[in-house]
Amino acid sequence: MTPLPFRRALGRTVLAAAIALSAAATPGVSIAETFVGSWNIRNLGWGDQKDHEAVAAVAGRYDLLAVQEVMTEEGLEHLLVELERTTGVRWQALKSHRVGRGSYKEMYAFLFRPDRIEWVDGAVVYIDDRDVFEREPFSAVFRSADGGDFVLASAHLIYGDSVDRRRREAAALAGYRDWLEEAFPGLPVFIAGDFNLQPSDTAWSEPGRKSFPLIRDGATTLGKRNGSYANLYDNIWAPSGMDLPIAGFGIDEFPAELLRITHEQARAEVSDHAPVFMVLDESVATVRFEPWLGSGPRDQADVSIEPSLPAVIGNSNSGIYHVEGCPGYSRTSQRNRALFDSEAEALTAGYRRARNC
Repeated sequence: MTPLPFRRALGRTVLAAAIALSAAATPGVSIAETFVGSWNIRNLGWGDQKDHEAVAAVAGRYDLLAVQEVMTEEGLEHLLVELERTTGVRWQALKSHRVGRGSYKEMYAFLFRPDRIEWVDGAVVYIDDRDVFEREPFSAVFRSADGGDFVLASAHLIYGDSVDRRRREAAALAGYRDWLEEAFPGLPVFIAGDFNLQPSDTAWSEPGRKSFPLIRDGATTLGKRNGSYANLYDNIWAPSGMDLPIAGFGIDEFPAELLRITHEQARAEVSDHAPVFMVLDESVATVRFEPWLGSGPRDQADVSIEPSLPAVIGNSNSGIYHVEGCPGYSRTSQRNRALFDSEAEALTAGYRRARNC
């Protein structure tokens, strides 16, 4: 699937009113769209090499960002100040306590714009009574720009000395999802973070029974050579079997696309991970994912364009139609699909074109 373009017109010093105007005037971007990201920001608060202006330029592209590897409160405060300076709007943060065993500990944080995102409930570190996780995940309930509530969890699984340790933690995310669904019944649960495992790993067989990785192609860890990426470790695991207002997702390859810097400089001064993101928009057709088993025939489950589909696909539930090339094309659930040979036919039937086409 081709992700939606970021709001590149935001720049670094625009005012809130200009942001709203830019979003309304830019094709493919609506006020209702909520940009949600996850980023291993790499040792935020340690040392003096971090380029906070560059970090804020990347983080400021989101309405809500789950951050891993926050090392100090001072580092987090510094980033918040820089975010407000570069974007011209207010930012807030929810942070966990320091988690981890031994001498190494880090915090999770959610950074968000209160003019676009509302914190509803939660901000809880998982009570891991089995003591599986080195760093217990952190979660909260948020309300998107168009009023939809959802749970966002942030996880940073251990890398460790062996892949078996990583797999144990990944498998334990199945129980964590159950815990979140019981705590917040009826809400979609998204588990984002740095999982230190590819989504195709067999460790995901149990968590995959109730979830699906949005990012399945490409890689998120920066290689030393410009343009090279090594591993697909970062992801957003969406709930399966549930209609979701997802209008786009992808990897934000920030060194070349945004900052115009080398990978060597990015790894030293920004992060050695690229953010992953999703776009939520209640006005577009919903998508429903199948369970992800990690290996076997369902590895090919995708939401990409199907060659046999007609020119126009409508959503009978929302009354919105999509043409080939739209972010929502082919993602309407089978039970809600209305098929048309032309836009004129869809309009005659009372459907309206999706705003992000």
